[in-house]
Amino acid sequence: MKVFDNTAKKIFLASWVSINQSETSEVNLNQRNHSASKSYWNILQPLRQRVDSIQVRDRHLAHRLCKLIPSQCPFERDVKLFGKTIFHIPPMCKLNPLYEEVVGLRFRAMCYLADECGEDISHYC
Repeated sequence: MKVFDNTAKKIFLASWVSINQSETSEVNLNQRNHSASKSYWNILQPLRQRVDSIQVRDRHLAHRLCKLIPSQCPFERDVKLFGKTIFHIPPMCKLNPLYEEVVGLRFRAMCYLADECGEDISHYC
């Protein structure tokens, strides 16, 4: 038995075609304006760059950063009643607009302590 015997012989391809060119140009113009305004109004970018530019070169600063920045989201919880989970509160840290930069700073501090200072960082994990 061959597969070709049980398949359709004709293939039908369909696509949408816009006839009115003015509608197409308006959509492209709106998309360009939206992307330009989005990049123009990014007010947190200087703060992100500032956090990213922090160099960890001091052992005390690295220890302080590892203690202040938690390794896991402190807001994530399982709400239990009589030993049964009623509901789960998801981690809210991803809503922080500077989350990636702060976690990167903590990682750089831990790498400095482990690589440059030769310290055990297992109690920060």
